[in-house]
Amino acid sequence: MTPEELEKVEKIVNDKIAEAIPVRTDVMTVDEAKKTGAMALFGEKYGETVRVVSMGDFSKEFCGGTHVKNTSEIAAFKIISENGVAAGVRRIEALTGDNVFAYYRNLEKELLEAAKAAKATPATLTEKIEHMQAEIKALTSENESLKSKAAKEALGDVMDQIVEVKGVKLLASAVDGVDMNGLRDLGDQLKEQLGEGVIVLASSCEGKVNLIVMATDAAMKQGAHAGNLIKSIAGKVGGGGGGPPKMATYKIWHRREAKIRLVFWRRSQRQKQHLRHSFPKSCLA
Repeated sequence: MTPEELEKVEKIVNDKIAEAIPVRTDVMTVDEAKKTGAMALFGEKYGETVRVVSMGDFSKEFCGGTHVKNTSEIAAFKIISENGVAAGVRRIEALTGDNVFAYYRNLEKELLEAAKAAKATPATLTEKIEHMQAEIKALTSENESLKSKAAKEALGDVMDQIVEVKGVKLLASAVDGVDMNGLRDLGDQLKEQLGEGVIVLASSCEGKVNLIVMATDAAMKQGAHAGNLIKSIAGKVGGGGGGPPKMATYKIWHRREAKIRLVFWRRSQRQKQHLRHSFPKSCLA
């Protein structure tokens, strides 16, 4: 049920409570009760006689547990949950009487506490939350921008680390303290500088080692496959993985961080030569 439908049900019930309709109880046989049009609860088992509860012309049913002499004794009605129990059948759970007032008192207490935590009043709480959300969004954007800038500065100029493997340019490097989102941004930036080829990046951040491989369209046409490559690299640090040919990622917990050196080398020509032979044929045909 939609919030609007639940509100409509609450209004109907509370309107009938306010009308102070007398509640009438009659005892009769099941057949007689059915002839009056009384509603039976589906699935319930009844004896030879049943109690039929009527509230004017508004409601008439086999005893559903209502034991008041007048609807006004119910005082108030508040739905707290609803769910489906069968096809086309909904179950509503609601509070009545003093329980409704206790519910609203508790709700008011929580509202006041929330307003206090947000340094606002109940009347201005929504506006304050919207302002805080906008501020958080702006700060998050600024933080991501700063992280991207810091990651780029930490990586430095790596264009001189480009090697060629079977006619495909390959740039592999590592940088500390960059999460997976940061690696993606960094990879996109490096891919623009590289033009066509394969980017392989690794970073240790927040208890994990993050790996990402990106391949351009031209590199894929020449046989490069990011998923196969990430699978091979992850295997060297004790993991698995895989993914699509264009971009693949993998995370592994920090305890294997030292093993990342089996895959990535940063500077010397000897390291580049070693790297050139590190990728299996399944990664680059």
